[in-house]
Amino acid sequence: MKNLQKGDKKLLNAWAFYDWANSVYTLTIASAVFPIFYEALFSDRDHYIDVFGMHLKNSALISFITAFAFMVVSFISPLLSGIADYVGNKKSFMKFFCYVGALSCMGLYWFDLENIYVGLLFYFLGLLGYWGSLVFYNSYLPDIAFEEQQDRISAKGYSLGYIGSVILLIINLAMIMKPKLFGISGTDGEAAMKAMRYSFVMVGVWWILFSQYTYYYLPKGSKESGQKLTKSVVFNGFKELKKVWALLQENIPLKRYLGGFFVSSMAVQTV
Repeated sequence: MKNLQKGDKKLLNAWAFYDWANSVYTLTIASAVFPIFYEALFSDRDHYIDVFGMHLKNSALISFITAFAFMVVSFISPLLSGIADYVGNKKSFMKFFCYVGALSCMGLYWFDLENIYVGLLFYFLGLLGYWGSLVFYNSYLPDIAFEEQQDRISAKGYSLGYIGSVILLIINLAMIMKPKLFGISGTDGEAAMKAMRYSFVMVGVWWILFSQYTYYYLPKGSKESGQKLTKSVVFNGFKELKKVWALLQENIPLKRYLGGFFVSSMAVQTV
């Protein structure tokens, strides 16, 4: 681990590079490959499955799991951020969620309808790991960058994320469309499904491998001096949200903007 000063170019680049590492999840798992793979599993069924004591449509099932994961993240994020600020080890929390998410992506290799509960657990933990790691990743920005640097380095992170995720997606799509070129055996349908499973493993490996550069340079975190781990410290994250909400009531333009953003984002995420 390198001890670099706030604002150091190498530190900022290392922070931004985490987007290169983790954005493969959003493109391959959340958007492009896993939804097609999941739908293909039901090709010889009526798109319904008996699970959790209910008879559910396959699209509804995965939507419920996704919504539940987001609900869990929204509750535990303020809780974990309050604890992380106290113990001064933000990086350990970020690593934990990163590895949970990445290993769960690899676990999707075994996703099938015969072991649906295990598969859904991996899918749930993948979402939890991705969004949980982002909580601590984003919270690093004011710690490592001065205010005048934050917009530029944040934009660089987004750019690296798009580039990295597209590179892996192109490789994955090539595997799926031309599996025999990659030595993947079976009929066309079987080989394509195998290639999709391999792509899930590749996402996890990519995520873990490239995040090491970020972890090498990111500081451990700054411990709040003189504090004991009390109930008030644990719930600091919720207290901060309450303060922000109070300030928001006084800023009408920002309040309107956030309302509009919520509606537009909700529409995009739903589609």
